[in-house]
Amino acid sequence: MQIGAASANRRARLPMLENYFPILMFIGVGLLVGLAPILLGGGLSRLLGSHRPNDEKLSPYECGFEAFEDARMKFDVRYYLVAILFILFDLEIAFLFPWAIVLGEQGDSTFRYVAMVVFLGILVVGFVYEWMKGALDWE
Repeated sequence: MQIGAASANRRARLPMLENYFPILMFIGVGLLVGLAPILLGGGLSRLLGSHRPNDEKLSPYECGFEAFEDARMKFDVRYYLVAILFILFDLEIAFLFPWAIVLGEQGDSTFRYVAMVVFLGILVVGFVYEWMKGALDWE
């Protein structure tokens, strides 16, 4: 009696495990696609190429001349400020594309247009503020 109950219990759990099979396949294929080029590229280069390192090949190369300072030197804060401002305004402009696509859809396009004008107005005010503060000046 218990042997039959154990096999029935096992059969009842199998459909639940079958539901997870596509997830496991997705993970397996993802790992294969991610690791195969690394392993094949590294293995083929070792087999087919010549590996003879020397001081010239292992030296740091920077724009055609020898590196003259430590790689851990401090950068000016303005570099990071300009980079962050570029990313900020670039992401803000990326919101214009979905807005342009749905502007004419589903009736109330006036509200959408006014909302985008307000959004762009805030963006312009921020841009002018940064410009007046001198964040965009590079000396």
